[in-house]
Amino acid sequence: MTEYAVSADKLTVGYKEPLISDICFNVKSGSIVVLIGPNGSGKSTILKTLSGYLKSLGGEIFFDGTNKKNVTLKEQAKLISVMLTEKISPELMTCSEVAESGRYPYTGYFGILSNEDKKAVNDAVKLVGAEDFIEKNFSEVSDGQKQRVLLARAICQQTKILILDEPTSYLDIHHKIILLEAMRKIADEKEAAIIVSMHEVELAEKIADYVICVKDGDIIYSGMPKEIFCEENICKLFDIPKNLYNKYYKSGG
Repeated sequence: MTEYAVSADKLTVGYKEPLISDICFNVKSGSIVVLIGPNGSGKSTILKTLSGYLKSLGGEIFFDGTNKKNVTLKEQAKLISVMLTEKISPELMTCSEVAESGRYPYTGYFGILSNEDKKAVNDAVKLVGAEDFIEKNFSEVSDGQKQRVLLARAICQQTKILILDEPTSYLDIHHKIILLEAMRKIADEKEAAIIVSMHEVELAEKIADYVICVKDGDIIYSGMPKEIFCEENICKLFDIPKNLYNKYYKSGG
């Protein structure tokens, strides 16, 4: 088996027109790679391209050493679970039914869940702390609760690769911490490769094994957290004056 769960080789992403070109990185199994950067910088576009929601405009993507072009949709559903930022509005579905849809790659034609499927869903629901509202209609719960249900759906798919776009948005600090711990547990115990975009720099610093910094349609630098999270880099990435960085970020770090 290849050393890397996910690889990008000179990847170009964008909507019809290139936004970011020559993207190269490797993600090992059991590691968490975090994309950080300002809104609109291209983080989501990279994740959508990796997951297949957008067609790549150039370059190659590899999953476990196999070119993505040679991976069928059915195979990909068992290999990659995805949570993107777009809100979904499933009509007349409970939160439980939404979470259970993460098991559909493993069920038969009629989508009937086995005991093993149900256990996977229940374990994921508990992991994200959604037990109290899981039987409510999805349309009736808060954005933060919906976020946790969608995370449970991605987790219960039990894939070796998770692609998560801003999974901590809408969550209060308690559930942000719960999510970070769940991600760490999945990476360490299940040896899953997790690629995630985050806005909270202070949380990204604590969870990341590797960091990719995206700004103005370019990867301006990448590296280990101890290399990335310094005053010079964060100020450049987010256009923060150094005096404000020292006042609001460094003092709280």
